[in-house]
Amino acid sequence: MQAQTDFTFTPGIAVFIAEGIEEAKSEDEFIAAWQYLHDSGMAYRLQGWFGRRCQDMIREGILNA
Repeated sequence: MQAQTDFTFTPGIAVFIAEGIEEAKSEDEFIAAWQYLHDSGMAYRLQGWFGRRCQDMIREGILNA
């Protein structure tokens, strides 16, 4: 499954959705938040589990590399 790209995130909102602090309105929004973190490089500047989770999601075909 590939993430939709019609969502707009701030870095903080994307992190909140990824961490589960803010509930995503849909699975597509949840995936798009992770795609945003990957594309912006933020996932690799935050705690290690963000980057590891992005890599897992890429291997699983959820995120675009």
